[in-house]
Amino acid sequence: MEVAAGLLASGGRDAVSTRAVALAAGTQAPTIYRLFGDKEGLLDAVAEYGFASYLARKPVPRPGADPVEDLRAGWDLHICFGLDNPALFLLMYGEPRPGHTPPAAVAAFEFLQARIRHIAAAGRLRVSESLAADMMHAAGCGTVITLLATPEALRTPNLSDAMFAAVAAAIATAGPRPQAPGPIPAANALRTEIPDLTMLSPGERHVLQEWLDRIVSAHSPHEADMARSMRARCEQRRCWPAFPRKRLVKSCTKRFRGDGHRERHTTPAAGRDVPRGADL
Repeated sequence: MEVAAGLLASGGRDAVSTRAVALAAGTQAPTIYRLFGDKEGLLDAVAEYGFASYLARKPVPRPGADPVEDLRAGWDLHICFGLDNPALFLLMYGEPRPGHTPPAAVAAFEFLQARIRHIAAAGRLRVSESLAADMMHAAGCGTVITLLATPEALRTPNLSDAMFAAVAAAIATAGPRPQAPGPIPAANALRTEIPDLTMLSPGERHVLQEWLDRIVSAHSPHEADMARSMRARCEQRRCWPAFPRKRLVKSCTKRFRGDGHRERHTTPAAGRDVPRGADL
């Protein structure tokens, strides 16, 4: 794996072939095929090796430390790792395949989720844990890819700091002992304790989890706004295709009455009064 990772770093994805790896490792190509199957299997193994190396460098949470500062330490490592290993980072994050996630990638995201859970346990999380983890993951990967795509001399120096500050402010309250309004921080904090509430039955813990999830979803402006926006977009996409094409064409053929005045009609989709013959 070290040989393949070295070829990736020096020549990019195209340099990692079974023949090249076998030659550099001093072995035969059939051995590589037997171990990894084909080039895609070899690249998957290189990606997993890269994830494992990345995880080995992750900082250990400090007892009693500010959980947002711990999250920041992980963020800084993520950015530095990507900038120091561009080819490996793009192999790991630049070509995601739905339904195919290396085990080390799962472990990396679980590490992020654990950091988010520490913020929730402190009563400082503004949104759900899943949304917070997805926002931080998307921002981190996007920041690295943006920086890699920009010539070093033209990069915005404080992009990483600004992105972390923006996302951290959106998902967490400031200060070690905040007096945050609303039920979300309390609900998130209680959710982290559910596995330890052994005085409740599994069914009761499940119901409590559902209640707390509903509280967070109902009071989170980010998730509520996104849900409303998604519903609106879906409704817009559904309304126009629902009209019979023949009816639309017929309504547009006669644009004027005999006296030269434009007629008006009401579209069934949105109930709007528009000039007959107007662009649809």
